[in-house]
Amino acid sequence: MTHAEFLVVTTTYDDEQQARALAEAAVGERLAACAQVHPVSSVYRWEGEVRSDAEWRVDLKTRAALAERLVAFIGERHGYDLPEIVAVPVVTGSAAYLEWLRAETSGRA
Repeated sequence: MTHAEFLVVTTTYDDEQQARALAEAAVGERLAACAQVHPVSSVYRWEGEVRSDAEWRVDLKTRAALAERLVAFIGERHGYDLPEIVAVPVVTGSAAYLEWLRAETSGRA
């Protein structure tokens, strides 16, 4: 198993303003270099039934060294009983973009 230096951490909200507020706060705190907020349609099982809801997905680009802090940051601000907070490794990317990501999150870990 390889260790990825960079991650995309994803969460969802049922409110666009809350999703954008989280994105801005995480970038402001340098826990993420950038975030995208976009509408999605989620289908999931909850309390024994299949549900479908409109949500706002937030994808945050960060360094693996900041993952635990970012996960805690999201968890502290989230209103869901069980928020989705998952991280996916970035296995490759533009060298210039990844250097920018590193620079924008420097000083945090």
